[in-house]
Amino acid sequence: MKTFPSFFLFVTTLFFSVFSLSLQASSPSQSLYREIHHLISFKNVLPDKNLLPDWSPDKNPCTFHGVTCKEDKVTSIDLSSKPLNVGFTAVASSLLSLAGLESLFLSNSHINGSISDFKCTASLTSLDLSMNSISGPVSTLSSFGSCIGLQHLNVSSNTLDFPGKVSGGLKLSSLEVLDLSSNSLSGANVVGWILSNGCTELKHLSVSGNKISGDVDVSRCVNLDLQYLSLAENNFTGEIPELLSGACGTLAGLDLSGNEFHGTVPPFLASCHLLESLVLSSNNFSGELPMDTPKTTLRELYLQNNGFTGKIPATLSNCSELVSLHLSFNYLSGTIPSSLGSLSKLRDLKLWLNMLEGEIPQELMYVNTLETLILDFNYLTGEIPSGLSNCTNLNWISLSNNRLTGQIPRWIGRLESLAILKLSNNSFYGNIPAELGDCRSLIWLDLNTNYFNGTIPAEMFKQSGKIAVNFIAGKRYVYIKNDGMKKECHGAGNLLEFQGIRWEQLNRVSTRNPCNFTRVYKGHTSPTFDNNGSMMFLDMSYNMLSGYIPKEIGSMPYLFILNLGHNFISGSIPDEVGDLRGLNILDLSSNKLDGRIPQAMSALTMLTEIDLSNNLLSGPIPEMGQFETFSPVKFLNNSGLCGYPLPRCGPANADGSAHQRSHGRKHASVAGSVAMGLLFSFVCIFGLILVGREMRKRRRKKEAELEMYGEGHGNSGDRTANNTNWKLTGAKEALSISLAAFEKPLRKLTFADLLQATNGFHNDTMIGSGGFGDVYKAVLKDGSAVAIKKLIHVSGQGDREFMAEMETIGKIKHRNLVPLLGYCKVGEERLLVYEFMKYGSLEDVLHDPKKAGVKLTWSMRRKIAIGAARGLAFLHHTCIPHIIHRDMKSSNVLLDENLEARVSDFGMARLMSAMDTHLSVSTLAGTPGYVPPEYYQSFRCSRKGDVYSYGVVLLELLTGKRPTDSPDFGDNNLVGWVKQHAKLRIRDVFDPELLKEDPALEIELLQHLKVAVACLEDRAWKRPTILQVMAKLKEIQAGSGIDSQSTIGSIEDGGFSSVEMVDMSIKEVPEGKF
Repeated sequence: MKTFPSFFLFVTTLFFSVFSLSLQASSPSQSLYREIHHLISFKNVLPDKNLLPDWSPDKNPCTFHGVTCKEDKVTSIDLSSKPLNVGFTAVASSLLSLAGLESLFLSNSHINGSISDFKCTASLTSLDLSMNSISGPVSTLSSFGSCIGLQHLNVSSNTLDFPGKVSGGLKLSSLEVLDLSSNSLSGANVVGWILSNGCTELKHLSVSGNKISGDVDVSRCVNLDLQYLSLAENNFTGEIPELLSGACGTLAGLDLSGNEFHGTVPPFLASCHLLESLVLSSNNFSGELPMDTPKTTLRELYLQNNGFTGKIPATLSNCSELVSLHLSFNYLSGTIPSSLGSLSKLRDLKLWLNMLEGEIPQELMYVNTLETLILDFNYLTGEIPSGLSNCTNLNWISLSNNRLTGQIPRWIGRLESLAILKLSNNSFYGNIPAELGDCRSLIWLDLNTNYFNGTIPAEMFKQSGKIAVNFIAGKRYVYIKNDGMKKECHGAGNLLEFQGIRWEQLNRVSTRNPCNFTRVYKGHTSPTFDNNGSMMFLDMSYNMLSGYIPKEIGSMPYLFILNLGHNFISGSIPDEVGDLRGLNILDLSSNKLDGRIPQAMSALTMLTEIDLSNNLLSGPIPEMGQFETFSPVKFLNNSGLCGYPLPRCGPANADGSAHQRSHGRKHASVAGSVAMGLLFSFVCIFGLILVGREMRKRRRKKEAELEMYGEGHGNSGDRTANNTNWKLTGAKEALSISLAAFEKPLRKLTFADLLQATNGFHNDTMIGSGGFGDVYKAVLKDGSAVAIKKLIHVSGQGDREFMAEMETIGKIKHRNLVPLLGYCKVGEERLLVYEFMKYGSLEDVLHDPKKAGVKLTWSMRRKIAIGAARGLAFLHHTCIPHIIHRDMKSSNVLLDENLEARVSDFGMARLMSAMDTHLSVSTLAGTPGYVPPEYYQSFRCSRKGDVYSYGVVLLELLTGKRPTDSPDFGDNNLVGWVKQHAKLRIRDVFDPELLKEDPALEIELLQHLKVAVACLEDRAWKRPTILQVMAKLKEIQAGSGIDSQSTIGSIEDGGFSSVEMVDMSIKEVPEGKF
């Protein structure tokens, strides 16, 4: 019997032991209590109290999000990309005081303020504060001197500066890695000051992306352990200093790109026997390439965009580890060395825009790792070497603008990764191989200006829908769009790889290319096809192709540019061309096409350019879609074509109803017309009755869902009848619905937060009202303000369509557009959250300056005009998918705190209409004075319609008058009044306040008026594009002696010289968004 108590005692002891262990595992030990205090103290100073929900004082800190522990000590914290919104002082006083902390990562965490003295734990070895808003002199980094164990410090992408007089030096002698790139450091001797206190441990130093000049004094680091040095993208000049020679014993990476270094590359670089990466691109180096001594460790050699001459040294073949070789944009001559075939690890070979001649070496067949082969703009001859068939990883082959001949080899079809194939402007001949259809990743095919004959193989389009994911991601490029003004200019444009090359160097391209170009797209390739893509660019113009256009061409939904002009193609245009919903440019000119233009092509609403001239086409030109916006020259020399913009169709070639109906020329009896009118009126009345019933149903349904809002929010029991009262049935579920946000700080917002921020959408918070709904100012808990648009009820559109449209609009970002920050749907209510604009709309500021508190001078108005044009141009020509605004007016041009114009409500008309590009009568009635005349005829919107509306906005800025309802107008509106005065005293149309400001402004005002009048041309096809408007405004501004950069913008969003630079990515267009 004694065994039982013993056994019971054993089990009891075991149970309490396990229980005790579980308690220790789930609760903090004594040694962690101080850590909890510091962590919770840090959380308490965050503006967003919900940001770190699991940081709780009753939990073990080792379970906190972003926290890592070792032996009961917090050793690592990673809160990168968390919107902390605190000053550096809060970080220093709490997180940097943790006794065992070894690493702290706060990259892109909204840290602001300057760095001040603080006590730091000796255990800290790594600190990442990159991509924040830390400011002040770089000397404040010496405060980290208390972190005696600190080895890695990253403060890149902040706003640290270098005052002219800074005493002492940077007292961080224990650092191994220091990254100061992309700050605001400027002036001379910055590098010397950083290193003045020694750098015995420093291995990695980057000060790239600043404005540093002067000497490159790294003498204190040479002969030590310096392994990587980046001085890229600064203002350094002179020759590469001999001081660097002392670092060659350890240097593995040297980046001096993007400066103004000149002279020859010094021989000492050849003795850097550990060098793996040498980047000297975009400087002014000259002489021959420095490859006398083989560098067996070299993996990357970037010497592009310099003035190197001579031949490519055969000794490069000794660099057996070489992966990337980029020698483009130099003046190299001779042949491509066959010895390059021994570089068995080479992935990228880029030699374009040199003076190379001879044949492409057959020996490249041995480089089966090759992915990129770019040899454009040389003088290469011979055929495409058959040995390249072994290079099955090739994804970019670019051989345009050479003297190559022969046929396209059929083995190219075996290159499944091939995405870009450019063979234009050579002397290739023969048939286009059907095997191109086997290139499952092909998105860019440029074969223009060769001697190809035969038919277009239907099989080449079978690759559609099979494109892989991210096959050429990250490549930097420019696309030069040809303007077509010169006869010798062939093709739609040129895609150029542009890594490490300055934008101004595009002028060198023009010396080797007969085309003028006024528009350049730039960006990085970032395709996101998921096995549903297709070709995007197809140019086979200026060849000798014959036969028909295959109907299979309609299987390419993402095709952006199609150019088959100047061939001998016959037959009719297939209806399937109408399935190319993403098509932007179509050129079928100078062929032998006959028959009618398919009515299906009216569905090409993205089309901005078309050329069908010099064919045998007949019948009426379609009146729907974009056809009304094209000029007559695009249809000339087709003897049977008729209809707008050509002369109207006669009885012999008319298509009956469509053309004549649009222009009011249908020969019907008066009685028939009256009967049709009565029938139409009856249908409208009947429709209105049905709509009214449906609206009442929806209102009753909403009223059943919504009750008085107030209990638990606001405590304002004395609300008047003027309030918008809210309270939901099932309030807990509805109020907890989260905002679908495109900005990280808003992702925690719920519908209840929006209600609280607007006091239940009280009338006192309403700041505007329009055709799409009311707008409220909402002040969030952190004190920031947003604008909330409460949409009117949308008929004919489901939740999926609404959310898909919002996801598209939310991704559109530009400095002259009002960004959509998020959206929310509760019951029938749909709320859109926008960035708040301090000065409201241009309409309010211009026409009621006392209320707005701002009086617009001419310089302000000019800035607004250009900003609005820039925003509209981005919608029309750059963002994918292109967007027609449909409701451009002064109340949709908002002004931020800098009085910068921000176009708003883009995409709203499309959202509110289930008819895609069709307009409704109510839409037209909503903004009288802005609607172009053709909308009343066709009820179809177009980009040229937006240009007309922009012209009205420009008139408002010039005259100070509203577009309608002025007693000065009589029976006219603003447009008619201005055109009438243009024939009399044009000076009278200008706002008198502007002429009081400076009578000498009259000439400049007149120039702007001419631009406005051009936008207001009655015939849509004669109006300029918004890009042409921007170019003209820039020209006027330059002529007036004003710094164009102050309002036009820099290369990044505007232009340089006469070339317009536009950011654009090669990427997927979401289905259904054309």
